Amino acid sequence: MDYRTLGSSGCAVSSLCLGTMTFGTEADETVSHQQLDRFVDAGGTMVDTADTYSAGRSEEIIGRWFASRPAEVTEPVVLATKGRFPVGRDTSPNGAGLSARHLTRALDASLRRLGRDAVDLYQVHSFDALTPMEETLRTLDQFVRAGKIRYYGLSNFTGWQLTKAVHLARALNVAGPVTLQPQYSLLAREIEWEIVPAVIDAGMGMLPWSPLGGGWLSGKYRRDQRPAGATRLGEDPGRGMEAWERRGTDRTWHVIDAVQKVAEDRGVSMAEVALAWVNDRPAVSSTILGARTMEQLEVNLRSAGLHLSGAETAALDAASDPHPVDYPYGELGVDQRSRSLA
Repeated sequence: MDYRTLGSSGCAVSSLCLGTMTFGTEADETVSHQQLDRFVDAGGTMVDTADTYSAGRSEEIIGRWFASRPAEVTEPVVLATKGRFPVGRDTSPNGAGLSARHLTRALDASLRRLGRDAVDLYQVHSFDALTPMEETLRTLDQFVRAGKIRYYGLSNFTGWQLTKAVHLARALNVAGPVTLQPQYSLLAREIEWEIVPAVIDAGMGMLPWSPLGGGWLSGKYRRDQRPAGATRLGEDPGRGMEAWERRGTDRTWHVIDAVQKVAEDRGVSMAEVALAWVNDRPAVSSTILGARTMEQLEVNLRSAGLHLSGAETAALDAASDPHPVDYPYGELGVDQRSRSLA
């Protein structure tokens, strides 16, 4: 397992992160604890959850794991959670958002479920247009000063939202964000147009989620064969961003073919190749694994330490290029962003 810092902070984390969105729904508590045990045994240290995952049950399962394992097992874990969305049946006007009121209550509830005095990384799960950003940043800074969190990060922010948060924090002389958690994979590269440059400019690190494109890049689906059986799309073909009709484009199959070729040439799984590609992208601190089963986790863990050659990376880059066709993200705009003195 490789280790990196969370952005420009001094906190070191494993290059792979165990995502726990499946805890309490797709993975029962026994399997969830087995995944945590196997992950830390493999040298993993970064564990990511959220208060809204399984309506708080994911945090509770993690809390019971911490309580049932010796300190030498749990001490290396860098624990991250998130707040912003409603939990359970709370549909009240103040039951969501990034206000001081909601975030304070959300963090306290997360700490109770986790059985912890503090979390290492607290992330705001999404932008909130109704709450002044100054209020959110001051609240997060107060959490740091109170010792409830050690760092904070952003999740699903756009480039302008991230940059505003970074520079407003500096202007207010409060703690700034150290990470961004975006969707990123060979099938979802649009963040490279604005968001990745903003992350690099701010000195932040990324925690990419869905690096396998919702399972598409693992090789489990076949062209012209509608998914069925015990897979996410087999159980729900219309599932969100991963939906069969939405993502099953010619470009997707072209990318899958390219991943399969690299995997066959290397003698590894497609999942390992797709994860290795994400993990070596600029500004990535730790790539989030979303395994449903122990078998999937074992395959994903094999990507630790796998680095693609320049030729392999170039082939995947070419196959997955989203091809922005017009200004400012097209070729003319890109050319204008730099200049030569020659």
